[in-house]
Amino acid sequence: MVLVAGFALAPVLLSHDVYSYVDYARLGVVHGLDPYAHPPAAAPFDPAYVRVTWIDATSAYGPLFTLATYPLAWLPVWLAVVVLKATAAVSILGTALLVARLAPSRGISPLAAAAFVALNPLVLIHVVGGGHNDGLAMLAATIGIAAMLSAREASAGAAFIAAFAIKAPAAIAAPFALLSTKPMGLKVSYLSTFRPIGRGGRLLLGAGGAALLLGLAAFAAFDWHWLDAIGLAGENQHRTSHLSIPITLARLTGLNATAVRAAALIAYAALFIYLLIRTWRGADWLRCAAWASFALLLATAWLLPWYLIWTLPLVALSRDRPLQLLTLALTAYQLPARLPL
Repeated sequence: MVLVAGFALAPVLLSHDVYSYVDYARLGVVHGLDPYAHPPAAAPFDPAYVRVTWIDATSAYGPLFTLATYPLAWLPVWLAVVVLKATAAVSILGTALLVARLAPSRGISPLAAAAFVALNPLVLIHVVGGGHNDGLAMLAATIGIAAMLSAREASAGAAFIAAFAIKAPAAIAAPFALLSTKPMGLKVSYLSTFRPIGRGGRLLLGAGGAALLLGLAAFAAFDWHWLDAIGLAGENQHRTSHLSIPITLARLTGLNATAVRAAALIAYAALFIYLLIRTWRGADWLRCAAWASFALLLATAWLLPWYLIWTLPLVALSRDRPLQLLTLALTAYQLPARLPL
């Protein structure tokens, strides 16, 4: 807790994305511009603009996060940043606490599981130190996991939708959670028509209700422009980061980077389908989701160090020692990323 608080109190570290969050909020509230249709460059005299890096990019964040940041537009920029950094810190602590509470039911040490999440150096430096919204997205996803493990499927569905509406990759566990609800030895009979709604149905109802509410709110605030954020997030695959695994492999082998990137995505799609099938057949859904989230980090050509938080809560609860060691290795590999060396 002391380390998390220390990085929360430190100046913004290594990334200026947190200023983009503030700028998008100010675009909507102060300047009356839709942040999904107008980039920060549309209001170059705004006090947040001077620290924004991606001045020509419209928002790639989910509508729930964007709407939640709108009240920050009325605060001085520095105070809005403080609030966002505090939110990141509380999100990480909340996620670690949830993981610790779930750990005994998975046969895992609560302290070790919490430390695996909260004391990861990439989390401290980038998620907390940089005020990234990935921590908040994973808090929502971990709430969904906790709800699934305590048989509150409707709440789980709503939480996964909330995670998606903050940052889409955070909800990667959702399809695995859904497939885990398939009754073993499923038989269809006339009487089954009259049975109460099952676990999968409750999850879908919770997700559908949350999606409807969020969709209506997003449409009222942004029309259909907020859907562009999904496409913009997908377009990140056209970018490359120096220490992503496909680009590193291409650099070391001399292979064409575009071909390596395409092969990595194809391999990931095949693995994802395989893991879904394993879940359908009764494998541990949380372990399968953990492998899917970790493999996504290996497959993406646009890997930023704070993306590690997408997989840490899942891996901490996976009961998979090799996967945990691989995650620590990837952490070590990403430590030099974004450092001004």
